[in-house]
Amino acid sequence: MRKLLIFIATLATAGCSTVGDGLRSLGGVTNVIPDALNEAPLIYRPSIQQGNVVSQEQINALRPGMTKRQVRFLLGTPMLTDVFHANRWDYAYTEGVGSTPEEFRQVTVYFENDRLTRIAGDMRPQPESEQEEVKKEIVVSVPDWEPPKKSFWRKTLDTVGLGDD
Repeated sequence: MRKLLIFIATLATAGCSTVGDGLRSLGGVTNVIPDALNEAPLIYRPSIQQGNVVSQEQINALRPGMTKRQVRFLLGTPMLTDVFHANRWDYAYTEGVGSTPEEFRQVTVYFENDRLTRIAGDMRPQPESEQEEVKKEIVVSVPDWEPPKKSFWRKTLDTVGLGDD
């Protein structure tokens, strides 16, 4: 009985490792269903954005010597902060459909004595001559003032001459 249990356990563990390896060697048989679903026309696949969206204008606003608080105000809370590297903040951003990101951007800012010293990554500050001046038009629409509607009681008092003028 004991030999039979050992034999079954050996077959079970050996079978698990060889079945997966065998299917992978057959040219991706295990990916048939996911690949077919990716090609299906009626399945909605949303675009997924993850991380910190950092624009070129935000990077251009960074100046050496800024405090951590000022950098956090401009760029937001960093995506990655490391306990062992407290003077390094990483801002990462990915966008893609499903689990395959098509766009990946990363910006790292470094501090010394709580002051910004350098910026590394995909985006760097542009020189003043190359920066495009972005003018944002502020439009404020103010509705016309209309006096509040008077109640029946207020109208009656105004007719008699006892209302507020």
